[in-house]
Amino acid sequence: MRTTRDPARRLPPGPQGHWLLGNLPERRSDPLGLFLRGRERYGDVVRYPMGPFLMHQISHPDDVKRVLVDNAQNYQKTALMQRLRPVLGEGLLLSEGGFWRRQRRLAQPAFHKERLAGMARDITGLVEDALPHWDALAARGEPFDLSAELMGLVLAITGRVLFGADLSGAAREVARAVTTVLEEINRQVLAVVPLPAALPLPGHVRLRRAIRVLDRIVFGIIDARHQSEHPSADLLDLLMEARDADTGEGMSDRQLRDEVMTLVLAGHETTANALGWTFHLLGQHPEAEARLVTELSRVLGERTPTLRELPTLGYTSRVLDESMRLYPPAWLISRVALADDVLGGYPLPAGTIVVFLPYVIHRHPAFWERPEVFDPDRFLPERAATRPRFAWLPFGGGQRMCVGSGLALLQGQLVLAMLARRYHFQPVPGHPVEPQALVTLRPRHGLRVVATRRAAPR
Repeated sequence: MRTTRDPARRLPPGPQGHWLLGNLPERRSDPLGLFLRGRERYGDVVRYPMGPFLMHQISHPDDVKRVLVDNAQNYQKTALMQRLRPVLGEGLLLSEGGFWRRQRRLAQPAFHKERLAGMARDITGLVEDALPHWDALAARGEPFDLSAELMGLVLAITGRVLFGADLSGAAREVARAVTTVLEEINRQVLAVVPLPAALPLPGHVRLRRAIRVLDRIVFGIIDARHQSEHPSADLLDLLMEARDADTGEGMSDRQLRDEVMTLVLAGHETTANALGWTFHLLGQHPEAEARLVTELSRVLGERTPTLRELPTLGYTSRVLDESMRLYPPAWLISRVALADDVLGGYPLPAGTIVVFLPYVIHRHPAFWERPEVFDPDRFLPERAATRPRFAWLPFGGGQRMCVGSGLALLQGQLVLAMLARRYHFQPVPGHPVEPQALVTLRPRHGLRVVATRRAAPR
């Protein structure tokens, strides 16, 4: 039972930090620790001075539900999120209002359940095509970065499934560009005084170069489709064929670029990170890995998994869900209040920046027993039913919930099943593994492992 407060003009509690910079130095050096400690010490509504901004962290599922569902019309993406606009433009992640609703309506059919069977076949086919490469990694017996390999695999899957494009040859180039984008955008978000992007500063130059690389690849996808005489019935076709109900006009190539860029970057980056953290956790918990492999051998044998078989892989699904609880790829979600509101009993005036962190909420002891323990069975239906809906939100929620969440889960489960059944990934002793909280939650130093082929199931 939550305690209630008189919504008088009183401020939420929180750390004061530096007299000028507030909590910005700690936000830069240890963001996950800052927000975890904030909830532990001050409760479910915490106030942080952040240089020129004031930020309010909410951690109770009821307050998250109010922001995302009950009073969603009062909240929109923050100016800090708009730092991504040079990269993502007016794509689904950043657009607002009627334009966002139109784009969402156009994109939604590409992710309908009836399309998932075809997507599943494409996903497993691409993983099978990649297995000789993974077999070679295992045969060499040398350490490699599992995170980088998963990024390449998932990028190839995203390109083929959504846009009919072969991006496998661009994996390294995309990886370097995306890393530059994430690091430079993060640096700009945390700047005390944001500097104009037009200034020829080294970081700005690096960012522009990275965007040019990504633009070349994305516009290449669009140009190839313009020249193709064969319909593909994928997301890109749906977007290109869409017409405005009032004007009859289709999307410009720039609008197409924004949507393709958003889905390429958001789709492959988050799913690959989720898989990387999953294999990391399995490497730390051999009993869970053994149970997973037993289920895969029992249900699949040596068969390629299909969409129809996924519901029978209950433990596999729970392993992925538990990994996204501990390491949610989208670790922080931010909004700004357009009008006055009350959250957790505290008044929040218009203009207030509100953040909620899946990374923190997923560790809230009021909703998660032994929250730091890796326990996939906490997602058994009978246990999950006792938790509030917004105690677990790796894909956000409400009308702005990730449009590709169904595809992300499908892709994650299939890739996890096919790789975990075939390989054991042994972490390299002494290699540091720590989360890096950029726009997404990445392993800062990668995931160095040695792969071993498993014996075929009997």
